[in-house]
Amino acid sequence: MSMAYLAQPEQQQQLEWLDGGTLAMLLDGKATQGQLMIGRFDVAEGEAPPYHVHTREDEVFLLIKGTALVWCDDREYELSEGGIVYLPREIPHGYRITSKRADLLMINTPAGIEGMFRETGRDKAAPRPDGFEIVPNPAIAEKYGNVIVGPPR
Repeated sequence: MSMAYLAQPEQQQQLEWLDGGTLAMLLDGKATQGQLMIGRFDVAEGEAPPYHVHTREDEVFLLIKGTALVWCDDREYELSEGGIVYLPREIPHGYRITSKRADLLMINTPAGIEGMFRETGRDKAAPRPDGFEIVPNPAIAEKYGNVIVGPPR
């Protein structure tokens, strides 16, 4: 039997992410019995993860605010505010934020990839070490079924 889960914004883990952005962990596998992970990115223009493939989960992006370019299986698309993208597992994809700021909701099912974000990012509740930098790590990514297949686009 599933249990309901509720977390107010102040209870959601905030991770420092690429290029000074923030990833709020809204739901994770622990809260959803492994069913899904939901994160919300607040990122700046130019933020782009490496081109990659998820081997374990399907992914949905909802661009709440801002604009982005999205690549899916080497095809380029423009995503405008309110746009949504479904990215099935095993399909290479990536994105680049093209607006000054973007608010991006990410849903992954099943859960598990949140481990990669937590190992790569930094919990903003902890002190920031001198010289700390978020750098995608292929070994950490692969540990969570996220295979880097190319540089950011």
